[in-house]
Amino acid sequence: MANVKLDGVRKVYPNGVEAVEPCSIDIPHGELIVLVGPSGCGKSTLLRMVAGLEDITGGTLHIGDQVMNDTDPAHRNIAMVFQNYALYPHMTVAKNMGYGLKNRGLPKSEIEAKVIDAAKMLNLTEYLDRRPSQLSGGQRQRVAMGRAIVRSPDLFLFDEPLSNLDAKLRNQMRIEIRALQQRLDVTAMYVTHDQVEAMTLADRIIVLNAGKIEQVGTPAEIYSKPASTFVASFMGAPPMNIFEGTSDGQQATLDGGLSLNGAGAPTATGKIRIGIRPEDVTLDDAGALPFEVDIIEELGAHRLLHGSLSGQPFSVSVAKDQAAQTGPTRITLKPDAVHFFDADAGRRL
Repeated sequence: MANVKLDGVRKVYPNGVEAVEPCSIDIPHGELIVLVGPSGCGKSTLLRMVAGLEDITGGTLHIGDQVMNDTDPAHRNIAMVFQNYALYPHMTVAKNMGYGLKNRGLPKSEIEAKVIDAAKMLNLTEYLDRRPSQLSGGQRQRVAMGRAIVRSPDLFLFDEPLSNLDAKLRNQMRIEIRALQQRLDVTAMYVTHDQVEAMTLADRIIVLNAGKIEQVGTPAEIYSKPASTFVASFMGAPPMNIFEGTSDGQQATLDGGLSLNGAGAPTATGKIRIGIRPEDVTLDDAGALPFEVDIIEELGAHRLLHGSLSGQPFSVSVAKDQAAQTGPTRITLKPDAVHFFDADAGRRL
């Protein structure tokens, strides 16, 4: 049983750059938590501190009941799966998977048994005598996961493991990783910049921005109640429309003069930001809001309509069988479609 606790963990480099601001979170045993954010936000640095590959500047890291700040990576009983697989090209699949166990001095028979069990789990049995160069990208990633599985770790760490794969294979491997993590009943931390990966894999998501945690929550919480304009625009495909506007305490008005009658408003008055997700809008000839469509993107399962609302850029997502054309039309907002944020800090109101 391995729960992970980060209590004020931070990272400051010798040049004074704070890569990760104090971060506190409890990860219970068996949870898969995804760290997501743009490049340079600190997510990989945070993962590497948990792994012991980066020194912790401040705060405390617990894995299980032990403080791990100064524990050597080899003694943390964790397994890490990297973006570039990190396989030995001259070794067979079986030897790659069992190499860590051999270094630990385990008997050959025990290593072989663990490798065979992991290979069955990952559908690699017929590839055990091949070398990495003879495998596809997805098979190499399975070998990297198999190398981690045989160690029976307390904690799995994944550092953007699917970014080198094509879109179809990423979808397949995503499902396999989630099923594997649940089958092994192991705690896992997973880093990605892909918000679709985050939403589909995670029990909970940590959204990071410039070294700071913006929000922690389930995928549903992150999506339906984003804590900031950053989260609102980063999580979602397509992203949320963000407008500049004002509130009089009863009604919100977009810059440009269009009032969102019936959409509610924050009690605070003055300048605000207003968020509307593209899928929370319906085309409606009798709708209250005028929408000018400039471009239509055909995406197979749905269409994206890009244009302007009250003079500000606006996108609408409609079903593939929904009639749509460029030019003026009207829209209706779905119930609870409008999100309100502070104009300066961008935090949810």
